[in-house]
Amino acid sequence: MTKKEDFKEKDAEELSKELRQVSVSAFFERNRHLLGYDNLSKALLTVVKEGVDNFLDASEEARILPDGEVKIKAISDTRFLITIEDNGPGIPKEHLPRVFGSLLYGSKFHRLKMSRGIQGIGISAAVLYSQLTTGKAVKVWSKTAKDKKMHFYEMYIDVHKNQAEVKKEEAIDTNKPHGVKIELEIEAKYQKGKQGVDEYLRQTSITNPHLKLIYTNPDNEKIIFPRASNNLPKEPKEIKPHPHGTELGVLIRMLKETKSRNLQSFLTSEFCRIGSGTAKEMIIKSQLNPNDKPQNLMHDQAEKLYKSMQEAKVIAPPTDCLSPIGEDDFLKSVQTEIKAEFYTAITRSPTSYRGYPFQVEASLAYGGELNPEDSIKIMRFANRVPLLYQQSACATTEGIKETNWRAYGLQQSGGNLPIGPVILAIHIASVWVPFTSEAKEAIAHYPEIIKEIKLAVQECGRRLGIYIRKNVKAREQREKANLFEKYIPELANSLSEITKENKNKLIEALNKRLKKDLPLLLEEGRIDEKKEVEGVVVERNKNEKQSTL
Repeated sequence: MTKKEDFKEKDAEELSKELRQVSVSAFFERNRHLLGYDNLSKALLTVVKEGVDNFLDASEEARILPDGEVKIKAISDTRFLITIEDNGPGIPKEHLPRVFGSLLYGSKFHRLKMSRGIQGIGISAAVLYSQLTTGKAVKVWSKTAKDKKMHFYEMYIDVHKNQAEVKKEEAIDTNKPHGVKIELEIEAKYQKGKQGVDEYLRQTSITNPHLKLIYTNPDNEKIIFPRASNNLPKEPKEIKPHPHGTELGVLIRMLKETKSRNLQSFLTSEFCRIGSGTAKEMIIKSQLNPNDKPQNLMHDQAEKLYKSMQEAKVIAPPTDCLSPIGEDDFLKSVQTEIKAEFYTAITRSPTSYRGYPFQVEASLAYGGELNPEDSIKIMRFANRVPLLYQQSACATTEGIKETNWRAYGLQQSGGNLPIGPVILAIHIASVWVPFTSEAKEAIAHYPEIIKEIKLAVQECGRRLGIYIRKNVKAREQREKANLFEKYIPELANSLSEITKENKNKLIEALNKRLKKDLPLLLEEGRIDEKKEVEGVVVERNKNEKQSTL
C-alpha cells in the first residue's frame, strides 16, 4: 500500500543538495566503454595502442628514429603485465604525474597539425583501467638526457580530483641515454587474429616504416618488426584555424580571448588564408568597422561576421601540417609484411573538409599467398594508427564498396566488398580526423573524405586491372593450352581408333593447330607471349609506374 509520505513534495533547496561536480576521471571510470575498454580482448589492444602511439609521437617530434619494445606477460588467463619501453626524448620529472595521472592533460588538443594522440586521454585512461580492474599502481621510468638521472614513479589516479596520487618516487643512475618505460597490470584477454595485439603491431609497422619494434607476446614468442626505412616522416607544421572550419561559438570565444586590438588584425592573425583584403571584405559585408575592438562585439554582430566568413571565397588551408607516409615507403612496408605478386601505392593530393586539411593514401597487394575465394581484406589507418574495430561503420569501407571492382577484374555483387586475393590498405592523414567516437575506431562519413577514398581506390584498381589483363588472364590461357597439350596423345589415340588415321599424323596436326591458336589465346589475355611476366611485380616509384602504365 502506498504511504502518504511517498507523495510529499521536495523543494529545490532539498534537491540541489545532491548536485556536485563530476571529474573527468570519475566519468570515464564509470564509462570506460567510451574509450575502447568494453571487453577484455579489446582492453589489451587499447592499452598497448595508447603506449605505442605515445612513444611514436614523442620520438617523431624529437626527430629520433623510434626503437620500441612491447612485452605482454601472462599472470593468469585474465590478468597480464604490460611493459612498453622506448628510446624517445623522455618526459621531464615535473610532468610525469600529470601525463600518467590526469585525464585531458596534454599539449596537442589546441594544435592544428597531424599527430596520433590529440585529447590527452589515452595513456592516463590506460592507467585508470589498470587501477580499476587490478587495483595496482602504474610504474613509470623516464630519462630526458644522458647526463641526467632516470626518475621513477609509482602512482595511482585520484578519480575525484583527476590528479596523480604518488606512492613512490626515486632517482636512479642508468646508462640509458633517454626514453620512457611504463608497466601496467590489467585484467584482459589475449587472442590472436585480425583484432588482436599481434595484428595491431604488424599493421603499425606497415604505416610506420621508420619504426623498429620488438614484441614478446604472452606465449613468450619474440617477434621483430624491422625498420623498413631510415627516413623520419616529414615534420608537420602547426597551422591556424581556417575560417570555414570555425563554428559560431568558437568564433565568439576567440573574439573574447584575442589580444588583437581591432577586427582587421584579429582576422588576419588568428586565422589562416585571410589576408588584409579578404578581412576587410568580410568586415564590410558584416556592416562592421575594421577598427572595432573584437572584445566589444555583441552576439548579433559576431553572428553577422561568422556568416560573412562562411560565405567568403577563401583558398583551402595549407597542407604542410600533414605528414603522409609517401608512396615509396608505403609500398616498401606492404611488400615487407604481405607476400603477394603485385603491389602498388598512391598518395592523393591534399584537400580539406570543413576547413580541416586531409590526405588519402592507398596501397594494394594482389595474388601470391592471398586467398582468391575470400572478400578482399581491408587495412584502415588514421594518422598512421591501425583501426581494427567497426569496419562496417567506417567511411573507408563505404568508399571501397562504392567502387566498381568488376571493371578491374574482380568479382563483386551489389554494394558488397569484392571477392579476390587482395589486401587494400587505406591511410587518412589529417589535423583532425573525424572519428565516430572517443574510442577512435571508425571515420565519420564525410562526403569529401569518401570521395577522396574512392579516387585513391580507383587508381589502385586501374593499375590492378592492367596487371590482371596483361598477366593473370594470359597465364590462365597458357595453363589451358598446356593442359590441352598434355592430353593430345590420348585425344589422337581416340581419334585414330575412330577414323583409322595414323596416330602420329594426328598428334602432329593437333600440335600445329595448338601453335596456330596459342597467339590468339594469349591475345585474349592481352599479352604477347614474349612479354609474359612471372613472379613479383613491384611499382617502386613514379617513373616506373608511368612506364608500366
